[in-house]
Amino acid sequence: MHIQIINGPNLNLLGSRETEMYGNEKFETFLERLKKTYPGTVFSYVQTNIEGEMINAIQEAAMHAHAIILNPAGYTHTSVAIGDAIAAIKIPVMEVHISNIFCREEFRKISHVSAKAVGVISGLGLKGYELAVNYFATINKER
Repeated sequence: MHIQIINGPNLNLLGSRETEMYGNEKFETFLERLKKTYPGTVFSYVQTNIEGEMINAIQEAAMHAHAIILNPAGYTHTSVAIGDAIAAIKIPVMEVHISNIFCREEFRKISHVSAKAVGVISGLGLKGYELAVNYFATINKER
C-alpha cells in the first residue's frame, strides 16, 4: 500500500511552533518512526505553505497512491478549492488535525474538506496520522 501524506501551512514548524498545542516532535522524526512501524507501507510526504501546491499534490497523489492523509491546516477553513480537489479524485482521503479544531476559535469549526473526506481525526496529536494509516490498512485488507 502507498499512502501520500500532505501537510499544509506552518506544519513545517512542528516541534518548535506552539509546542503546548502541537507537541515538540518534528514531523520528519515522527514519519521515520511511522515507516518503521509499517514496513510494508510506502509513504510519500509533502508539506507546503501554498494552496495551489497542495491541490497539485492531491491530484498527483491520485495517480500513484492508494490513499491520502491530509492535514490542510489553516486551509481547512478557507479553501473550497482543496475540497473540490478531493471531490475530483478517486482515492480516499482522511482529514487529520493535530489539535482539536472543534475546541478552538469559531472559524476553525468550519471545514471545506470534511464532507469530501472518508473521515476526520482531530485532536489526537500525531497519533491521528497513525490511526489514519491503521484505517487504510484495514480497508486495504478487506478489498
